[in-house]
Amino acid sequence: MDKILEGLVSSSHPLPLKRVIVRKVVESAEHWLDEAQCEAMFDLTTRLILEGQDPFQRQVGHQVLEAYARYHRPEFESFFNKTFVLGLLHQGYHSLDRKDVAILDYIHNGLKLIMSCPSVLDLFSLLQVEVLRMVCERPEPQLCARLSDLLTDFVQCIPKGKLSITFCQQLVRTIGHFQCVSTQERELREYVSQVTKVSNLLQNIWKAEPTTLLPSLQEVFASISSTDASFEPSVALASLVQHIPLQMITVLIRSLTTDPNVKDASMTQALCRMIDWLSWPLAQHVDTWVIALLKGLAAVQKFTILIDVTLLKIELVFNRLWFPLVRPGALAVLSHMLLSFQHSPEAFHLIVPHVVNLVHSFKNDGLPSSTAFLVQLTELIHCMMYHYSGFPDLYETILEAIKDFPKPSEEKIKLILNQSAWTSQSNSLASCLSRLSGKSETGKTGLINLGNTCYMNSVIQALFMATDFRRQVLSLNLNGCNSLMKKLQHLFAFLAHTQREAYAPRIFFEASRPPWFTPRSQQDCSEYLRFLLDRLHEEEKILKVQSSHKPSEILECNETSLQEVASKAAVLTETPRTTDSEKTLIEKMFGGKLRTHICCLNCRSTSQKVEAFTDLSLAFCPSSSLENMSFQDPASSPSTQDGGLMQAAVPSPSQEPVVYNPTTAAFICDSVVNERTIGSPPNEFYCSENTSVPNESNRILVNKDVPQKPGGETTPSVTDLLNYFLAPEILTGDNQYYCENCASLQNAEKTMQITEEPEYLILTLLRFSYDQKYHVRRKILDNVSLPLVLELPVKRTTSYSSLSESWSVDVDFTDLSENLAKKLKPSGTDEASCTKLVPYVLSSVVVHSGISSESGHYYSYARNITGTESSYQIYHQSEALALASSQSHLLGRECPSAVLEQDLENKEMSKEWFLFNDSRVTFTSFQSVQKITSRFPKDTAYVLLYKKQHSTNGLSGNNPTSGLWINGDPPLQKELMDAITKDNKLYLQEQELNARARALQAASASCSFRPNGFDDNDPPGSCGPTGGGGGGGFNTVGRLVF
Repeated sequence: MDKILEGLVSSSHPLPLKRVIVRKVVESAEHWLDEAQCEAMFDLTTRLILEGQDPFQRQVGHQVLEAYARYHRPEFESFFNKTFVLGLLHQGYHSLDRKDVAILDYIHNGLKLIMSCPSVLDLFSLLQVEVLRMVCERPEPQLCARLSDLLTDFVQCIPKGKLSITFCQQLVRTIGHFQCVSTQERELREYVSQVTKVSNLLQNIWKAEPTTLLPSLQEVFASISSTDASFEPSVALASLVQHIPLQMITVLIRSLTTDPNVKDASMTQALCRMIDWLSWPLAQHVDTWVIALLKGLAAVQKFTILIDVTLLKIELVFNRLWFPLVRPGALAVLSHMLLSFQHSPEAFHLIVPHVVNLVHSFKNDGLPSSTAFLVQLTELIHCMMYHYSGFPDLYETILEAIKDFPKPSEEKIKLILNQSAWTSQSNSLASCLSRLSGKSETGKTGLINLGNTCYMNSVIQALFMATDFRRQVLSLNLNGCNSLMKKLQHLFAFLAHTQREAYAPRIFFEASRPPWFTPRSQQDCSEYLRFLLDRLHEEEKILKVQSSHKPSEILECNETSLQEVASKAAVLTETPRTTDSEKTLIEKMFGGKLRTHICCLNCRSTSQKVEAFTDLSLAFCPSSSLENMSFQDPASSPSTQDGGLMQAAVPSPSQEPVVYNPTTAAFICDSVVNERTIGSPPNEFYCSENTSVPNESNRILVNKDVPQKPGGETTPSVTDLLNYFLAPEILTGDNQYYCENCASLQNAEKTMQITEEPEYLILTLLRFSYDQKYHVRRKILDNVSLPLVLELPVKRTTSYSSLSESWSVDVDFTDLSENLAKKLKPSGTDEASCTKLVPYVLSSVVVHSGISSESGHYYSYARNITGTESSYQIYHQSEALALASSQSHLLGRECPSAVLEQDLENKEMSKEWFLFNDSRVTFTSFQSVQKITSRFPKDTAYVLLYKKQHSTNGLSGNNPTSGLWINGDPPLQKELMDAITKDNKLYLQEQELNARARALQAASASCSFRPNGFDDNDPPGSCGPTGGGGGGGFNTVGRLVF
């Protein structure tokens, strides 16, 4: 029969005739044949299967062999024995090589035919050894896939015990050697299918024998971490990732990142190759493992690896976004790499040139999946442009391309950036290891206490949180300068962009410390603030004068000493400025004007002066006088006798005075107005003999020098102190006024009016009174209610406004006495002036903790706030209010502003307030700000910053609408950005060195890690053991500051 079959398949008969005869041959298999005939038939069919010249011959061989093996199983069992199979695997078959896939297919089919025979067990034992040998020979993907098919169907052939671990490891190595040189889609699909079969085999083995998993993964890492330049592991290893249980991520990543035997070069190679795996189609969870490894490296502070890998692979990851199959994983990895790379714009700028083309391409295809992808991508782009806003030339085309897609809110952007940074303490893997000393979850940077410098730190943080002021400072072009403003700009830039948890402002401290301040001693933060603003103002004045006198010369911007500033400041008084463009930055932000009016009660002559201020010092008022104060509109109230003066009820003279007397104190302050007004030489009052003020009797006159009892039944508010500050005052006794008209000391009435309001209103509460008996300064610990909304009465005078617009010019109104008398005639028509209530909202509060100005601790509460709030538009419905009604509105307990304040206060509970306590920054609430003194009696509000609210976009030019100031802050100068980038990289290197040092000491260390610079364990109300709450701060190598 074998001769007939052999002659048939090689004959030239038609194919249908051949098929009929083959069917007869198959049917004849039921008949009895002797052993020799069966063996001859098995030899022929084997030859047809393995060496058949066409598919028909191979098909005939399979059909006939299957039929004869079924009906003559003992004979086939004798034929298909260990020796025969071993020969096939070792020598091949005739001309057929042993590694030909046909041989493996033949053995696979033969096992199926003798599966029920006892001899199959011997074959299984043989194949357990042979498949391990075959895998060690690194078979090609096709042969390995056929082997995987065989082992999947016959798991008995898989090596057992220790050999199973070796087999899995060798199989991983084999996958690492896979390569596909073809670029044709059909061949690529076939290649992916072959690799999938092999990875599925490994998955089945891992499930059946879990002990093989970890050694296999170790082999994967060994392959991808190899630094051998002659070997590049195949990206096909990515097919294994989807089979690794996600529950093992934390354990495996921690093991890898903390293994001291894993060198940085090997880890870098491994991470780069895992990122390459993103190009493998159909592989799942590759992005999850890549991100987990990135986070794991950040957790152990191996920032050098992260920097190198990100810069090397970021463009490759971005290019993967073009391919739909791998796009979701690529976007996830791209997002993490960009959002975590926050110390420098370098990585983001590598992909910036490619963004527009990608966006336009996906916008044009119009697919829903493309639109959803673009929404995610544009959110990422907005976050990065917000973080690195100093490159409008690079971002303008991107903004135009993505303008149709939603932009995330600033709060969401900040949250994303804070959670994504390498030093983020919300990092899920970091919780398993030592706590990082990167920025806190607030995203704000603390200031290291340099030794009793909390007074400076609290003030700087309050100024930094004054959004408009910060933006103006950062926008200044000060390249080549070494002024104090330049140092402040550097400090603000570092507070905004550093990766450090806390920054050491050593250079700024040395430059801004008043000469009379003793280093490492506690000082008055209010005095420091005045000096700082004064110094900044005077420097800019001198520079303006120098530039106006030498317009053609390059301005030399050198640091000027305080003595030099003082010697040149008088120059400006000769040329007073009247326009906003000529004002200094300090004038624009903090400068206001106050008009003081004194009327002699004997001859009714008056004197006036206008002076500038940067802060108002508010004295504590007697509670009894506060309750009785009220203000009446001179135009609407009935006139009384000229001599009839209403005075507020005052305590008996025997009571201890609370308001500090400036003439006897070492602590120099003026309860009327800050004596350190910007650029103001001593002002004199000018008398006018015939100028009178009508209806004096309608005003409440409060004697501010009367003794008063500290405290009171009700808690005074800042509004009360401000009203007391602006209330008319009778100058009697030792405070009598020298009237030039009377040529003698006379009783007089002194009134003050704010004629020009500042953008930021600084209020200092005069808490330090001078005890004349014991000659010490005592602190007034009275609680003061802090209103979230404050209405400042501003009286604008039209008849002489042009004369009072200058910053520091005394105005002599004697020449205007006749006109002024006409304007102030008691007919009820007040054409000269009108009072407007200007709304302010609380921006920051500096708190003093302690009982003396020479000791204690300062910290501050602050929040981000701009100059516009829709809630305050109600204030602009009434453009002109009478003085009396405005001031009574301030005092009213049930006024509309109180209702509005309560509404805003409730809303503020969900907004961000921050507590700045030297190097620590935490979230807090306005409720905590309000209750600080009631909870901690020694902690009292001392300096307050209120931000003026506008119905439009605040100061013209401050808030660009072009969209290029991505985060509202101006672009940083290149010099600043380079310095910050360099310092951020240095910081990451410091952290990495510290982490390695800790790892070396981990075995012997038994105490928990306490981050450097933390000073929250010091006693309340103190500045720490070194007098500053932070000691020396970070104990790392020196930092680049400027």
